[in-house]
Amino acid sequence: MGAHHHHAPPSDVRIRVRAIESLLLEKGLVDSAAMDKIVETFEKDIGPRRGAEVVAHAWTDPEYRKRLLENGTAAIGEFGYTGLQAEEMIVVEDTPKVHNMVVCTLCSCYPWTVLGLPPVWYKSAPYRSRVVIDPRGVLKEFGVTLPESTEIRVWDSNSELRYMVLPMRPEGTEGLSEEALAELITRDSMIGTGLPKTPAEVAA
Repeated sequence: MGAHHHHAPPSDVRIRVRAIESLLLEKGLVDSAAMDKIVETFEKDIGPRRGAEVVAHAWTDPEYRKRLLENGTAAIGEFGYTGLQAEEMIVVEDTPKVHNMVVCTLCSCYPWTVLGLPPVWYKSAPYRSRVVIDPRGVLKEFGVTLPESTEIRVWDSNSELRYMVLPMRPEGTEGLSEEALAELITRDSMIGTGLPKTPAEVAA
């Protein structure tokens, strides 16, 4: 795992956002539950859709998949998704023998451009420490149980380098369009703490 070069103090933008959020809540102009819902939407829906587009395209286009694994930054840039903590991207591929997980052990470096806002648990100390020590146990807490024969690799992001997982395409999806495939891809499957949905799960 690479060396970290983090900037501990929050940026001026983050400080201003927090101040504005606190003021809006204090004045009663925004309901805290509504604010939480907006954040959740950006975390789980709007943000990760970009990453889902990239993954779905890689599932259907072997040449793009090859480019994505060889140079994640350039391949993701083909979609116009660049900058803002996606300056240098490495995409790691799940296989029947290997499952990948992403963490930032010293901070919470995260590819905002392709995955949206980082989930709260990604930034938590328990996740950042335990996923390195007991990745299989952490996966079980997320509801994912893998065969003992599957190797689990944990990748440590830092301020210069972000990782994203290319999950395995679910079985029985051969006839689906890229748009339909993108609906199967979850944020957690691109972090490695989850798996893509099946068509039946989406239908339900």
